[in-house]
Amino acid sequence: MVLMTVIAVILLLVIWMRIDFKLGFEKQKKEGKRFIQEIRHGQCEMLINGHDLFKNLISDIQNAEKHIHVLFYIFRDDHIGTEVLTALKEKAQEGVEVRLLVDRIGCNISKKMRRQLMQAGVRFAYSHSPKFPYLFFTLNRRNHRKITVIDGHIGYIGGYNVGDEYLGRDPKFGEWRDIHLRIKGDGCQDLQEQFLQDWIVATKEKIVENNYYLPLTKGLHELKIIPSDGSFLEDSFIEFIKEAEESIYIGTPYFIPGKAIKNELIKAAKRGVSVKLIVPKQGDHPLVKEASFPYFQPLLEAGCEVYRYYRGFYHAKTIVIDRKICDIGTANVDPRSFHINHEINCLIFNREFIKDVIAVMEHDISISERLTIKQLEKRSFFHRSKEKIATALAPLL
Repeated sequence: MVLMTVIAVILLLVIWMRIDFKLGFEKQKKEGKRFIQEIRHGQCEMLINGHDLFKNLISDIQNAEKHIHVLFYIFRDDHIGTEVLTALKEKAQEGVEVRLLVDRIGCNISKKMRRQLMQAGVRFAYSHSPKFPYLFFTLNRRNHRKITVIDGHIGYIGGYNVGDEYLGRDPKFGEWRDIHLRIKGDGCQDLQEQFLQDWIVATKEKIVENNYYLPLTKGLHELKIIPSDGSFLEDSFIEFIKEAEESIYIGTPYFIPGKAIKNELIKAAKRGVSVKLIVPKQGDHPLVKEASFPYFQPLLEAGCEVYRYYRGFYHAKTIVIDRKICDIGTANVDPRSFHINHEINCLIFNREFIKDVIAVMEHDISISERLTIKQLEKRSFFHRSKEKIATALAPLL
């Protein structure tokens, strides 16, 4: 009797979760919008290791004069996190307006630290708290953006979060490979706009937005900031792939592209486009790595090249098309980024900058293991079984 009751409860829970997720997903799709952004002319700097990123970020925070706006998906109050939080507290105590917005699930800042931040004058808020009526769906829908704007004219966007692992201090993953952008001048207004929109949604605070915009200097790099809210990102990636004539580079920690993107990559390879994919050899979440494998064989058979980065964890999220368009941001090539999470990416059109990005990706390829069909065929029964489970759960991975 007890066993039957437990089974019935589990079945009801599964049914509720499926209905909750389906209805919440449909609601988000109806509300989703395609963002039409202007091309800006800013000055971009590529930061490819955590030490350089946090050195620059903390320095810019310490030099802030008017306001600091920070949004991260993951923010830990460990060693490096405490350094960043201390810098924010000190600037707030000096009278600088400081806002810190973090994802409700991704954040791990203690109550004690949050209290200290607010006592120092930092305005702290959570983004995307789970809520009814679609509790399970909103639990999965995360604000995955990483945005920092300082005094309206210095901005950060990219793949890094805040935590010691991003400095290579987690022995499980070793060195962390990622890409972040530091943008000066034109383009920061779009990062500012997205931050303020997210802040208002989270806090309902009334903000006079004109206080946070100022005339911005022009730079050498044509760019476009592209936010997404669970809609149209997959369509954009498909459009990029269709436009490719010579080469496609894709770097992503999570590669679960879905049928449409898989097919477009195969078509590109068959029309002579060089397609190179970089993924981590080691996974950081259960089953995510296994969910990629069903896509590898058809890609390899079409002539695509797959490289598995093994000298640490590969977390960069980068797409380069024909040395003409480069996409760097927060979105992975997976269902979460395409259909659930809120993301933000930066398109760059400057060929010299793109040349530098390709050099970084080619270097990563040179120290990665190239995956072969023969290796795929040697996969164990256990591995293949995990792949089937991962495929079934792919929308939630």
